[in-house]
Amino acid sequence: MKYETLKKRLDKNRPMTSITIRIPEDVLEDLKQLAPLLGFSGYQPLIRAYIGQGLRKDLERMESQTVTALIANLKRRGVSEEIIEEALSEIVHN
Repeated sequence: MKYETLKKRLDKNRPMTSITIRIPEDVLEDLKQLAPLLGFSGYQPLIRAYIGQGLRKDLERMESQTVTALIANLKRRGVSEEIIEEALSEIVHN
């Protein structure tokens, strides 16, 4: 995930919106019991944390798949492994 995007995600004052979601009662009760044990002020922050974790994982996987596909495409077009490695190294170190 890009640094600026991550920085925005960590801003505690970013805009929020309300949604309605149907959750089985027993799951909600589990969330309510678990939240304080994990240091959350309530079940809603815990749900947001779970959603955020899953979202970051999926976004990272998709980004990784895109990079892998790009590298494969560049190789098929004759770009050498050395040039690809140099470009990746520049990205990681900048």
